[in-house]
Amino acid sequence: MGDDRPVSEPSMVEVPAQVRRRWTALAAQVEADQIAYYVHDAPPSSDAEYDARVRQMQELESAYPVLREGSPTQRVGGTFSTEFDSVEHIERMLSLDNVFSPEELTAWGERVRRDLESPDDLHWLCELKIDGLAIALLYEDGHLVRAATRGDGRTGDDVTLNVRTIGSIPARLSGDPATHPRRIEVRGEVFFPVTDFDRLNAEQEAAGLPRFVNARNAAAGSLRQKDPRITASRPLTMYAHGVGALDWGDAEHAPLLRQSDLYSLLKGWSVPTSPHWTVKAELAEVQQMVAYYGEHRHDVEHEMDGIVVKVDEFALQGRLGATSRAPRWAIAYKYPPEEVNTRLLDIKVGIGRTGRATPYAVMEPVFVSGSTVRQATLHNQEVVVAKGVRIGDMVVLRKAGDVIPEVVGPAPAAPDDTVPRRAFVMPVACPECGTALRPMREGDIDLRCPNARTCPAQVRGRVEHIGSRGGLDIEALGEVTAAALTQPEVPSTPPLVNEAALFALVGYPADASP
Repeated sequence: MGDDRPVSEPSMVEVPAQVRRRWTALAAQVEADQIAYYVHDAPPSSDAEYDARVRQMQELESAYPVLREGSPTQRVGGTFSTEFDSVEHIERMLSLDNVFSPEELTAWGERVRRDLESPDDLHWLCELKIDGLAIALLYEDGHLVRAATRGDGRTGDDVTLNVRTIGSIPARLSGDPATHPRRIEVRGEVFFPVTDFDRLNAEQEAAGLPRFVNARNAAAGSLRQKDPRITASRPLTMYAHGVGALDWGDAEHAPLLRQSDLYSLLKGWSVPTSPHWTVKAELAEVQQMVAYYGEHRHDVEHEMDGIVVKVDEFALQGRLGATSRAPRWAIAYKYPPEEVNTRLLDIKVGIGRTGRATPYAVMEPVFVSGSTVRQATLHNQEVVVAKGVRIGDMVVLRKAGDVIPEVVGPAPAAPDDTVPRRAFVMPVACPECGTALRPMREGDIDLRCPNARTCPAQVRGRVEHIGSRGGLDIEALGEVTAAALTQPEVPSTPPLVNEAALFALVGYPADASP
């Protein structure tokens, strides 16, 4: 009697574990070579070595076609994906609950002790809360095979190619391969060191490009670049602060009992961890650390907005569990927005793309919450009156949510401060085109310029909006380009009179000169 079982198609053949491990190692090296060659212009391997690896991969993929999906062998030359695929995290990336005062932190700690029935072995791991971009690094048999942003916690953007350009993130775990897990998801934070962020903003200004609002925005924008060469040019780094999925397989390992043990293990694999973490036995010691960094938050190498406190023992973490949003065994102590004093030099009025007239403060440059601030919106004339600020005043400035500059109100004047003050008067005419400002409807607080057709500020704003992600997402059509098109500096160049004229512009091929 014949065998009626169907013959397996090659693509359906299960890949043996040993073959998959070999292919994974080759793929990681080939992709690293491609990044080095096409992004850094510095191939680390000889052509012969690179070709040999590719041939070995192709042989394995010929025997097991399922390996071809997403393989570096399927990439043409230096072409990299310009869109980010959505990928699922093996384990959800949860957020953290917050507390905002020493009393709330103490209440949380006491609740943890109560829920654990006052264990004797409870310790608190404390680390700085980095203001960066959360990332998940997936290593298989010691090789980095995927990197993804947090996204919604379940799925994130696949940014593997860009992450491979970050020098501090190892493409392969160091140490004895026999100690590497079969699979491990390393969680961490990608960030800009403060000194490098300042340098980047100086370069942006020198190139006529807009400054980044803060280091976190710069890190997120750099990691999500469509061209990995841009990411490679940005001095990003990463600190790991935990793990998600962990499958040791046949690896030799000592039991991991504490979060602090994990950090020591990661450091041994050359995965960077923060040099600022510490373990405390008492909540009073935790409070001392919170108070210290509240005064010294600008003395570290990265932007920070708080202290993360975790139960150090994994067994106790497991007993506490998590809600649908955050673990019960960790909390983030968030510092209040930093406030500084500066001089209010002037109050000007800007016209937006919809014609709205918005007063904004022009101040002496001052560093606050990670960046130098020169301007801040004042929303409308009633807000100016309510804040009680006058041109010439010393004012209190902070960043709402550590992002948006906000004038809080006047600062106490020094006895010897003789700078003249004057009240702000809302203009009656558009500062751009001279048209009389008026409310759109009776009773409106905001004033608007009704000259939507030819007001230069409104045309400029609409052109910029067309180029934005909320519009047509046109690369290089931002604030600077919109201004150059609508108000060209060269007298012989006619200005763009409306956004429709944008589509009649004659361009040049990318490889040609005008």
